[in-house]
Amino acid sequence: MGANMARRLKDEGYILTAVYDSEPSKRTSLGNELRCEAAATPARVAECSDTILTVISDDAGMRHIFSPQRSDSLLTYAQGRLFINCATLSPQVHRDIETLLEQHGGHSLEACMAGSITQARNGTLYLMCGGKVEVFERAKLLLASLSASIRHIGGAGEAAKVKALVNMVMNINTAGLAEGLGLGAALGLDLSMLRDVFGQTGAASRVLETDGEDMQYRSHDCYFSAAHAAKDSGIALALGRAAGVSLPVAQTTLEQYQRLVALGKGELDKSAVAELTFLDRERDS
Repeated sequence: MGANMARRLKDEGYILTAVYDSEPSKRTSLGNELRCEAAATPARVAECSDTILTVISDDAGMRHIFSPQRSDSLLTYAQGRLFINCATLSPQVHRDIETLLEQHGGHSLEACMAGSITQARNGTLYLMCGGKVEVFERAKLLLASLSASIRHIGGAGEAAKVKALVNMVMNINTAGLAEGLGLGAALGLDLSMLRDVFGQTGAASRVLETDGEDMQYRSHDCYFSAAHAAKDSGIALALGRAAGVSLPVAQTTLEQYQRLVALGKGELDKSAVAELTFLDRERDS
């Protein structure tokens, strides 16, 4: 996602100064492609830049790159910089990062993304933003180059709550579609016909459009991984527990994605949950 956002910004005429990835080969390749520095540390990215976008896999990774105990973290050169943090993380992490950055003279905005690699490359993401209004206004022009629609949700952590719910419902829909198609296959129904009927009835969903054919033909090239689906459903369930809300369907969905991860299939697309619902495939698993 981050690499394709960088490509999009390059196309839009922004000057890219540096890129960083924890895997040296990836950052070197991307730096060569975009004709910018392949930074050796996160700190170097902030040193070279006035605006820094981060796309981090999980809470621990985010805290690592913003660690006040590390001389190579983004905080080293936070003064006066704008940090736009695009990953799906726990709301508290976004609040903590905002506090840390303000203590170091920087500014933070969460810009939670709805969309996949294709939307990142084409600049058609849906962005849910959380943070101070004045910081949002500072970031708005750049974000417009990455998105089809931008919405300011509220203060730090608020957009992360909404994004967790978006992904929770998406994951439930994905697992539900996998069960519908898996049962259809077991009943001997033509799955192309079944998908068409689903699309014309109350079974229609965005997931049907994006994942239905992939489930039918076992094409699970990764646009949004099963491991990330598990992580994001876990964030939503933690919010539910804190609010005292029971989420049994979300819990079952999480367990399905955790099972995929345990089977070594976490890096497949979330559509791979269908591998657990088709009888012939379940035996393979």
